[in-house]
Amino acid sequence: MNTEMNEFQKMVVLIDADNTQLTKLEGILHEVSTYGRIVVKKAYGNWKKRLLAKWEDEIKRLAIKAEQQFDYVSGKNTTDIAIVIDAMDLLHKEMYDAFVLVSSDSDFTPLAVRLKESGIYVIGVGEKKTPEAFCSACDNFIYLEYLDSSETESSKNLQQKEKKPTTRKNDKKTGENGRQKLRVSYFEPDIAEIHNLLWIAYEKFQDDDGFTPLTSAGNYIKRVKPEFNTKTYGFSKLSDLIKAFPDLYEVKRYSSGNSSIFVYRCK
Repeated sequence: MNTEMNEFQKMVVLIDADNTQLTKLEGILHEVSTYGRIVVKKAYGNWKKRLLAKWEDEIKRLAIKAEQQFDYVSGKNTTDIAIVIDAMDLLHKEMYDAFVLVSSDSDFTPLAVRLKESGIYVIGVGEKKTPEAFCSACDNFIYLEYLDSSETESSKNLQQKEKKPTTRKNDKKTGENGRQKLRVSYFEPDIAEIHNLLWIAYEKFQDDDGFTPLTSAGNYIKRVKPEFNTKTYGFSKLSDLIKAFPDLYEVKRYSSGNSSIFVYRCK
């Protein structure tokens, strides 16, 4: 596993809906879950606004708590202060080890600084236009442009088509940041999602030889998809699932004392 990747146990994700792309929401949670376990997910906005009308179905599906914040004065957005108040309340509970602030608004710079002063690891998520001050105030900043927004749409499209799984040579596509990503649209919807998550885990938890421990990938998938069970897809173990797709994965097994470590690499 990448030693630079922290494994946080209690993460807070606070989303500024007014300054976040809805199409990236699932990708954000998938990316953040590589850092550890998310225990608080909240999205803030005035849900009566027409611009946020499409958020309801997605935040329900992703189990995000919606926090209603009315605009008390016309033309003034009060979402920011609501996020700051909640963040400080959560901070004082002394229960959480990482905060994720999802916004491109520089107004959150003082909040990021304050959280860091309290010893909290701070991750920012926003567009490339995010002011440098906010990015610098975070321990790590993730640009929305580098997150894949096609995952959700691909799954929806797949559900409308009856395609049988096949082991034909996999295709690849190149993302905005130049890296190659698996295109698994020829699989059934559910298994396609698992392959996408295995790819994300492969990118995040590689060792020096370019292989990812299967235990790290399995833990990550359970964080993103708690209901995940390999038996749903006809396999008794995750290692059996991966070995069933030799066109997608190269696998190895290392011996360590009385046990063995299973690792894989995406092709």
